[in-house]
Amino acid sequence: MKMGSKYGAHRVLEPKGLLPQAAQKIDNTMTLYDNEILIDVSALNIDAASFRQLWEEAEGDEERLKDKIKAIVNERGKMQNPVTGSGGMLMGTVAQIGEALKGRDLAVGDRIATLVSLSLTPLSIEAITAVHPAIERVEIKGQAILFESGIYAKLPSDMSENLALAVLDVAGAPAQTARIVKPKDSVLILGAGGKSGMLCCYEAMRRVGPSGNVVGMSRNDRPKDKLLRNKLLHSFFVADAQNPTEVLDKALALNNGEEYDVVINVVNIDGTEMSSILPAKEGGIVYFFSMATSFTRAALGAEGVGKDVTMIIGNGYTKNHADFSIEVIRESEALRNIFETTYL
Repeated sequence: MKMGSKYGAHRVLEPKGLLPQAAQKIDNTMTLYDNEILIDVSALNIDAASFRQLWEEAEGDEERLKDKIKAIVNERGKMQNPVTGSGGMLMGTVAQIGEALKGRDLAVGDRIATLVSLSLTPLSIEAITAVHPAIERVEIKGQAILFESGIYAKLPSDMSENLALAVLDVAGAPAQTARIVKPKDSVLILGAGGKSGMLCCYEAMRRVGPSGNVVGMSRNDRPKDKLLRNKLLHSFFVADAQNPTEVLDKALALNNGEEYDVVINVVNIDGTEMSSILPAKEGGIVYFFSMATSFTRAALGAEGVGKDVTMIIGNGYTKNHADFSIEVIRESEALRNIFETTYL
């Protein structure tokens, strides 16, 4: 074996000089370099925006979806949706560890989830054995490569692997919420009924304290009862996230007519930037966790309405985010029950 680039640049086929995430095509042969880890992959969690786009294009046909995923991987050497640009994450078993990485706390046979995007991960799929549209997951038989710089989490022994994967898939969202929400804050969460939304609601409620206000929005009222019953937020409303004036009016009505200190966007459709920016107060924070976010629309939109807000484009990685999010599920029986009922 030989050493490759820490960041996987040696795997880039075209265009040369780029890193794997930005590349059009990468080398997905499973011959290991000294500073790589080989994984036998059992499941892919496709990014929500990507899965939605592929599922709609396949018109809800599982076989067509499988063909589309395999075609992307065959063409690009990785699972990166050419429309959304996003990927997802994987779960699997460590099959081989390069000589340069054998000092790590990792052994062949360990079950892990990768915490880097599939949009940069060399992947080879032998077969897609099952599709789970409700949780944006596909079960596969295949292999993947993790680079030296790639982060991962060992799957915990005190919960099912599927539960851990559901949480780790969006681990950055609650960890970032903990970082930006302060006591007494008013917080608006767009997409409150999904995986990342509920984790953000829980963490926001912990952070704002008795004097804060956490309000959630969804496109329908299906999550309303479970969110309110489990005290994951103070108030809830239904709106179209692509209709910023509707969102603004309904959101302000639930915050005494005041704009919000923090707005968190975890929806999986595009065109929702202004619905996040308009309800934010001057000097407030807008956190975009959605891969459907357009930096151009957000930046120009905020400028166009004279909003001086701090905008965070959701980095899926926050230091110690995996441990943090798993601890949230351990300590919240309500959240754990919801996740086990909904996402397994």
